Amino acid sequence: MNRGHAWVMGATGQIGRVAVQALAEDGWEVTAASRGGGRDARWDDTVRTAAVDRNEEGALAAALGDGCDVLVDMVAYGGDHARQLTGLADRIGSAVVISSGAVYEDDRGRGFDTQDEPDGAPRYPVPIPETQRTVAPGDTTYATRKVHLERDLLAAADTLPVTLLRAGAIHGPHCRTPRELYFVKRLLDGRTRRVLAFGGASRFHPVHVSNLAELIRLSARQPGSRVLNGGDPQAPTVAEIGEAVDAVLGRRTETVLMAGAPGEDEVGSTPWSIAHPVVYDMTAAERELGYRPVTDYADSLPETVEWLAGQLDGRDWTEAFPAMLRAYGQQLFDYAAEDAWLESYDRKG
Repeated sequence: MNRGHAWVMGATGQIGRVAVQALAEDGWEVTAASRGGGRDARWDDTVRTAAVDRNEEGALAAALGDGCDVLVDMVAYGGDHARQLTGLADRIGSAVVISSGAVYEDDRGRGFDTQDEPDGAPRYPVPIPETQRTVAPGDTTYATRKVHLERDLLAAADTLPVTLLRAGAIHGPHCRTPRELYFVKRLLDGRTRRVLAFGGASRFHPVHVSNLAELIRLSARQPGSRVLNGGDPQAPTVAEIGEAVDAVLGRRTETVLMAGAPGEDEVGSTPWSIAHPVVYDMTAAERELGYRPVTDYADSLPETVEWLAGQLDGRDWTEAFPAMLRAYGQQLFDYAAEDAWLESYDRKG
């Protein structure tokens, strides 16, 4: 069945690779667009590729040609990209655009950009519905740019139906900032103990790329103007994530729980460490799209761990994942500080 022409922006990124495959398997004629115009080995020959730098004036319009039935955008940020898409509304049947769960703020105006843990950390409802308030739109942070994008696109709903997917902590192969690296590298380095702040109870809702691809597939089939969360069927604690990585690699690690927030040395801090849980409500996607997850965290983890181990083979982590270094700094694997903390902990014990 030919469902029409799907144009995918950011096709060679983490989400795009899986979304292109899902759309092609669902009967769409897919054009996979990226800056380099590359392709994934899993795509079949029916997938066309295009090299497009959307930030070059007129480049996207020229590449889009006569248009498409659905445009899927993995890499849209801010008002400029919203205007770019709405300016092409006469050539786009509908759009599916990746946003972020980072747009939410709590009822006291605290969000991801403003938290001052632990006392100033945001306290969201559990789970967070799409009706929860968001930060103000702007051009200064990731979250404010995403809200700017969302509002401008939704304002043009009469001419361009758009589904905005607010993704959680994305995981799976081909991630530039893979949170699972925190546990995988420790095990590969032979570490047998780990320290987790907030009692190891932090919950930062993950979403696997395959579940996002399924949301994209269903949204492409059912055009409309809506905002939907994107999360896995479970939101494991950081301690549970560490145990799951142990199980994949066949290791056992002693977990030492820190009661409160990390100190200045950042020992106990992980890419999931937050003072209060962030869990996204998925009932709207289930109701509006008939969405059902295609995988969960534990089942999807072996592929991610294998990919991470392969990326680290023969390379320093800073070379393999420079974006991870920029995001979290060298203290992510400061074993000297961790050992000093554990020595003090053992003396007190």
